[in-house]
Amino acid sequence: MPERILITGGAGFIGSHLARRLLRDGNVVRALDSLVEQVHGGCRRPAYLEDDVELVVGDVRDREAVDQALREIDVVVHLAARVGVGQSMYEVADYASANTHGTGVLLQAMMKRPPRKLVVASSMSIYGEGLYRDVGGRVRPGTERSREQLEGARWELQDEDGRTLEPIPTAEWKPPALASQYALGKFDQERMCLLFGSAYSVPTVALRLFNVYGPDQALSNPYTGVLAIFAARLLNGRPPLIFEDGEQRRDFVSVADVAHGCALAIAHDGADGQALNIGSGSRTTVAEIARRLAAILDGRGCEPVITGKYRFGDVRHCFADVGAAQRLLGYAPAVELEAGMLELARWLEGRVSEDRVEAAAAELAAHGLTI
Repeated sequence: MPERILITGGAGFIGSHLARRLLRDGNVVRALDSLVEQVHGGCRRPAYLEDDVELVVGDVRDREAVDQALREIDVVVHLAARVGVGQSMYEVADYASANTHGTGVLLQAMMKRPPRKLVVASSMSIYGEGLYRDVGGRVRPGTERSREQLEGARWELQDEDGRTLEPIPTAEWKPPALASQYALGKFDQERMCLLFGSAYSVPTVALRLFNVYGPDQALSNPYTGVLAIFAARLLNGRPPLIFEDGEQRRDFVSVADVAHGCALAIAHDGADGQALNIGSGSRTTVAEIARRLAAILDGRGCEPVITGKYRFGDVRHCFADVGAAQRLLGYAPAVELEAGMLELARWLEGRVSEDRVEAAAAELAAHGLTI
């Protein structure tokens, strides 16, 4: 049966893809979005947002705008958030306000008429380092690397005897290890929504999204996903810049798979009250993803620049165990990385972007956030 669904942050990258999916399923979709300049560049309505999406321009921190957006809504998908690990470390007040306070305003407003279902976008960033296995075969959470270790460019996590730990897929049972202000805010959003759902009998699911990529990602935002950041550099004839040695491993998941995971969480009750990973279930190094994107875009490849620097808030390895989402929701990632990157490359053809990466790196350095 069709439902009226509100997506906060619905004019953004993930929100627009989810809106398209929900419209295709016969639902009525409304988006609440403040159209942040850093993401949207001053446009009033993104061209990629489906015409059938009702757009309410307003900030999730504005109770009047939130009340307007919630009218006659059956389901809420909460995606609204400031995004960016590095920027969150020096724009602390704004990130806390948008992510934590904004979620509080939304939940307070929903108390008057709780929705049938609430889905919130959490993040893999809450894990900090992923799970690891030591030489004895024991599984253990990764710990933070010391400043001394990072200054010595010893990037891999080690045990007490200096032996390198082996990264393995990270499951939901791993305790949070909040390594950035962004991660803290996403954990706030996750827990606040799950607590609200429990207290007000609203079935609620938190989806811990891994590294999302695909068409319509903001190319001129230097704090967006790494593939879009690399694309912005390559479109301007410049090599991607990579922290550490480029061998850090991540889980790159297509936005189409993320939209599918959100739709499953809305439609099914198997994961109510829980937090689930939504990723591809595979791992790729950051350097490899940069080389593959460069090869697809220009046919030759552009060797990335390995800076050998560390950015505070970054982790070494983290990639998803998606077994719980498969069991509880029937989630199965469908887009292979090569196919997803080819789709991204087709979308990038003829596009122009402003490369702000070096300016962002200078901002981090000015705040003492790189070593």
